[in-house]
Amino acid sequence: MKLFEFEAKKILRDYGIRVPEGEIIANPEGAEAAARKIGRPVALKSQILVSGRGKSGGIRFADNVTEAKQIASELLDSTIKGCLVTSLLVEEKLSIDEQFYVSIAVDRQAKSYVILASTSGGVDIEEVARATPERITRQPLDPLSEFSEQEALEIVNRLNISQDDAGKLASIIKTLYKITIDYDAELVEIK
Repeated sequence: MKLFEFEAKKILRDYGIRVPEGEIIANPEGAEAAARKIGRPVALKSQILVSGRGKSGGIRFADNVTEAKQIASELLDSTIKGCLVTSLLVEEKLSIDEQFYVSIAVDRQAKSYVILASTSGGVDIEEVARATPERITRQPLDPLSEFSEQEALEIVNRLNISQDDAGKLASIIKTLYKITIDYDAELVEIK
C-alpha cells in the first residue's frame, strides 16, 4: 500500500521525527485558513500517489494567504501526471541548507533490507545513483538482527558530514528502520 505524503508524515511525527507544520485541505478557503494559521510562507503539495510531483507543477509555494488561496484554486481539480488532485498538503515552507536522502527498502535479490543514504537528497536520487554512485552509501541489513545506533552512525560517517548532523541523521535512520519493521514496509524514504 502506498501512502500519501500527509499520511507518511503523520507516522514520522508519531515516531518522534520532526516534520513541517501543516494540514490537509480540499478547497481554496482551506488553503487560505491553513496559511493564515501557519503565519509564514507555505508549500502547497498535491496529494497524489506519483513521484516527480514537484517537477510536474504539483508542488508550489506561496508567500501569503492570498497567494495560497490562488495557488490552491489552480492546483485543486487539476491533473498532474494523469492523477486528479483532490487535496493538498499546506505546510510551512522550509529554508533548506542541505538535503539528505535516506531509504530503507527490501532488496529482493539479497532477501534483506538495504539502507541507502546520500548527501545528494531531493527528487533526483535516481540520477545521483546513475551518474555519481560514489555519493550514495549502501548497507544491507538483516531484518532478524537488532539494528543499533552505532550501526546507523557507521553508515552516516561514510557521508562525511558534521558530527552534529551525523548524530541527528543516525537517530533518524534508526527510527526509520523501526518504522520499516513495525509496518512491515517495503520502502520507507525521506528525500
